[in-house]
Amino acid sequence: MNRTTELATFFSTNPHAIVCELTSVRGSSPRAQGTFMLVGQSGLFGTIGGGALEYMVIEHARRLIASGRAEEAMDVPLGPEIGQCCGGRVGVSLRHVDAAQRAVLSAQVDAEDAALPHVYVFGAGHVGRALAQILALLPVQVMVIDTRREELELLPAHINAKAVAMPESVVRSAPQGSSFVILTHDHALDFLIAQEALARTDSPYVGMVGSRTKRARFSSWYVGEGGDAMALDRLVLPIGQQGLGDKRPEVIAALAAAEIMVHIGQREAETERANAPEPLGVVNGR
Repeated sequence: MNRTTELATFFSTNPHAIVCELTSVRGSSPRAQGTFMLVGQSGLFGTIGGGALEYMVIEHARRLIASGRAEEAMDVPLGPEIGQCCGGRVGVSLRHVDAAQRAVLSAQVDAEDAALPHVYVFGAGHVGRALAQILALLPVQVMVIDTRREELELLPAHINAKAVAMPESVVRSAPQGSSFVILTHDHALDFLIAQEALARTDSPYVGMVGSRTKRARFSSWYVGEGGDAMALDRLVLPIGQQGLGDKRPEVIAALAAAEIMVHIGQREAETERANAPEPLGVVNGR
């Protein structure tokens, strides 16, 4: 279930809800300013960081619902007083969600979901299925691609999947900044997909399941096909390179998911730095 659907479900079962937003953050805090969660009499949507802070806010929110009060503000030290050790301090606003704000929050969640980076998993075998289920829990949009419809049917219903006769064509049409994980049942198909993926310099992550021998064979084939040898530095092969040597599909998938998120996070940080305004007084890079 995506967050948009989750939010709609929350509102349908919690007609009276309180939006709890971090309006200020000083020092260390579990979440950033602007983070919000929704509290209903019987349900929750989102999180402001968990722990004693969140329990305290939930309790306050439900008292507001019970009393019919419109809003409240909290100023909470994240220290021994409440059993946390972050050391910071946060301001939290709590207010009833009316119809207008419900529309605003729904639009905000829609926009956030649409902006999530795309990850394409090529191959719905044991590792592909495990990886897709892990990625579905993370802030990415996952799509599983396979030529075999019967393998895709083994995936849980909430995971987006598509049977495609020529999977490599999907790479060309994928949105800007997409990542590609290649683990099909056919080495030749893996090579074709990786060739297309390495042609895209906007991809934070291009990974392929396999061994060092497979990497050597792909590298030789890729360069022989006219590929840029420098592009091979961007290929993660084998995926999940944490040195564990564990070949169980679920373990490979978990390590690969962590690896993918690190690469995406690094690319996002690079983009933020590149787009940050220059400090005052800096002229021509001096």
